[in-house]
Amino acid sequence: MTKQTVLVVDDERDIRELLAITLGRMDLDVETAANVGDAKRMLGEAHYDLCFTDMRLPDGTGQELIELIAREHPETPVAMITAYGNVEAAVDALKAGAFDFVSKPVDIHMLRRLVQTALRAGQAAAEQDDGEQVTASRLIGESQAMKEVRARITKFARSQAPIYISGESGVGKELVARSIHELGPRASGPFVPVNCGAIPSELMESEFFGHKKGSFTGAHADKEGLFQTAHGGTLFLDEVAELPLHMQVKLLRVIQEKAVRPIGGRGEVPVDVRILSATHKDLARLTQTGHFRQDLYYRINVIELRVPPLREREGDVAVLARHILKRLSEQAGTPAPALQPAALKALTDYDFPGNVRELENVLERAIALCENDLIEPPDLMLESADGNDVDEADDADIEEDDDGGGDEDVAAPTASGAVGLDDYISNIEREAILKVLKETRYNKTAAARKLGITFRALRYKLKKLGID
Repeated sequence: MTKQTVLVVDDERDIRELLAITLGRMDLDVETAANVGDAKRMLGEAHYDLCFTDMRLPDGTGQELIELIAREHPETPVAMITAYGNVEAAVDALKAGAFDFVSKPVDIHMLRRLVQTALRAGQAAAEQDDGEQVTASRLIGESQAMKEVRARITKFARSQAPIYISGESGVGKELVARSIHELGPRASGPFVPVNCGAIPSELMESEFFGHKKGSFTGAHADKEGLFQTAHGGTLFLDEVAELPLHMQVKLLRVIQEKAVRPIGGRGEVPVDVRILSATHKDLARLTQTGHFRQDLYYRINVIELRVPPLREREGDVAVLARHILKRLSEQAGTPAPALQPAALKALTDYDFPGNVRELENVLERAIALCENDLIEPPDLMLESADGNDVDEADDADIEEDDDGGGDEDVAAPTASGAVGLDDYISNIEREAILKVLKETRYNKTAAARKLGITFRALRYKLKKLGID
């Protein structure tokens, strides 16, 4: 089997020799160059499975090589070698297309893990078509917006650059993060999602970085933090905007140094983790108001991936609805109900402020309410912007007219004491509805049928009369 080949570009002879020896022990062929010109010539003459380049070179910068490789050899992962603590250069390299970066002095253990991950990334790039099929099976929708999201996921999955996933609540940001993880070279490692807003502030440091036995009251044993749990894989920081400022400082250091110090620990523990983060808030605006550190924002937002809301995904509601109905029915072990044309139109006309999550909730409720495995518009119980059911008032008015206009008189009391009559009629109506509900064991559909009104009109009356 042919050995994989690595190109090392650095003007320091010691660094070139160190990398050559270390990579040679990993059964890799290593070729070296001392400047940009030699590196460009070698890249044009041969194929390399991985490239390391220093940031500053005698005749140019490593940034030039990164851009060249990203443009002409996209299948070759390239890592930047940076001076210790030079975060700005690392971020610029990642934005230019670098796979990852390694700081001087080079940590041999971190270097070996980076190489293994990078070589897997190169193999994943060769299997890109298969990856697109995996992504498609997870992210449902044929709208142009979703096609673009899937294409970006496939592209971004190869890199180790931190990705900031933006989008409204319910659009599926965690699903996108899982897809990036599963399509990347870390797929065999753990995917650790954490909701930053769900961890009490006083426990955050212990949860993220771990602690040693006896480091504080109640610490009866050593505990690994989330970063250590995600070692070799991906850490997904959901609702990252909820992190308090003191934790933002600590998180920034961990991302920069790729090491954590457990509470009570004497030294730092190296961690190899890819960071994905998300929030439904405007993180850029929070940096301007001082609620989120600007340096952390630029560190986690090397690449931004926006997930579109459901209202921008033309034609996807019908596809998603059928997929969700099938999945929910399979989970319940029952036949999938059919969406009637009017119900499907009601779904496609609705804005879905809660996005895909709201669509799933609506359909789960509709399955419980529908009869004969047919979902009608009333079963969806969609709400308008003012919080009332869509067309609820109109339907209720129709029902009241059909009942002889009795409620119309109630709704328009006069100054001659009609308010008392309103109360009297409402009490009679309430008693009649409660009596029928008890007879039908609180089955609203059956109660509406027995009262001779529609389900939606009954629901309107229940709300109007304050019946829970």
